[in-house]
Amino acid sequence: MREQYKQTTLLQTLGVTRSSYQYRMQMSTKQDSERQQLREKVVEIHTQSRAAAGSRVISANLKAQGFSVGRFKAARLMKEAKIESKQPGKKHSYKIADKTSSIADNHLQRGYDVEQKNRVWCGDVTYVWSGSQWLYLALVIDLFSRRIVGWACSDSPDTELTMNAFLLAYEARGKPTGILFHSDQGCHYTSLAYQNMLRRYGVRQSMSRRGNCWDNIIIERTFRTFKTEWMPKERYQSYSEAKTDIYQFIRHFNHHRLHSYNGYVTPAAAEELSA
Repeated sequence: MREQYKQTTLLQTLGVTRSSYQYRMQMSTKQDSERQQLREKVVEIHTQSRAAAGSRVISANLKAQGFSVGRFKAARLMKEAKIESKQPGKKHSYKIADKTSSIADNHLQRGYDVEQKNRVWCGDVTYVWSGSQWLYLALVIDLFSRRIVGWACSDSPDTELTMNAFLLAYEARGKPTGILFHSDQGCHYTSLAYQNMLRRYGVRQSMSRRGNCWDNIIIERTFRTFKTEWMPKERYQSYSEAKTDIYQFIRHFNHHRLHSYNGYVTPAAAEELSA
């Protein structure tokens, strides 16, 4: 009663009615509750991305869920939740070279904006330490949506690895015709077996200039995304663990990770919207 008397006296002194005061208190409680809900959503998105999602991606995710949250508000919510993106801020500088391949010209010429799916694919190989040996990963990406359409893992970076990745893409995409396939000048792409396979399926081969990563930058960035955003800091303990996690990454990349090139929708969604 004493506290209520003090409150009444204070309200009278300030010229504020009790109903106005109660309304403000209710609104404040509601706003705090909504803010807490948003922070929880931000943390959930950040966790699902393995701490990779930044303010732009979090904003896009929240908008897709029906929340009106811009990039800067998302950044403030991240700060309140004491989380930050683990994506590296420093950009890589790539060596420039002009030496073309004797196998195939650079037909792509950095034409990364493709208007239809199954028109331009690119491929490359990277390696990951898997506890006691190297695991080699070959990917094939459709430049139309940036979707990973083919992949293969092996303990050897040979032609069989890159052929398996391409063949998986070829079968999964319904055996399309008229594909331009772009890669670097690695021996697993310049081999006679690989060239013959592409000719057999009516695929035109394109190759980057030697030592010029910018000629195949889309797949370079995908590997960077995997290694900086997804791969655990403690690394893998076995080959099977690494292989399983890579497949989980591919599913995440295609179906859950929003891509700026697609207007912040996933590669899979971008293809569905274009159908």
